[in-house]
Amino acid sequence: MLYLSVTHARRALTNEWRWQNFQIAELACKCSDRYCRGQYWHAPRFLDHLQTLRDRIGRPLTVRSGHRCALWNAHVGGAPKSQHKQIAVDLAVSGHDRAQLYAAARETGFSGFGLARSFIHLDLRPQTATWFYHRSRETWMTSLA
Repeated sequence: MLYLSVTHARRALTNEWRWQNFQIAELACKCSDRYCRGQYWHAPRFLDHLQTLRDRIGRPLTVRSGHRCALWNAHVGGAPKSQHKQIAVDLAVSGHDRAQLYAAARETGFSGFGLARSFIHLDLRPQTATWFYHRSRETWMTSLA
């Protein structure tokens, strides 16, 4: 469900929020009012997977990108059919073992894996897909070997 702002989402979800390691603001659009007022796409199933991943890793996960409004997605070069236009996350890999993070995400049930030099993209698309971002294959292949 799409909320038009973080404020609206907080008001609506205060009594339902059960994902203790994540906040609405970190998962909302980060366009800083350029194109929207901080839209937030609420998807409990996705958040359950994200919290399970966090619990499995046992360390904080830094969300670099969550939901993106359509204009922000285009501005940052996101794919026209990007999962971020609903809900997906790009998690910073700094401070984490890449192979462990990737394996835990797979075991947790994520199905979309974008492997970049500084982050891992995760989503819940219908068919499993894994891809490498520009100049990241070697970094990940070394980690996964």
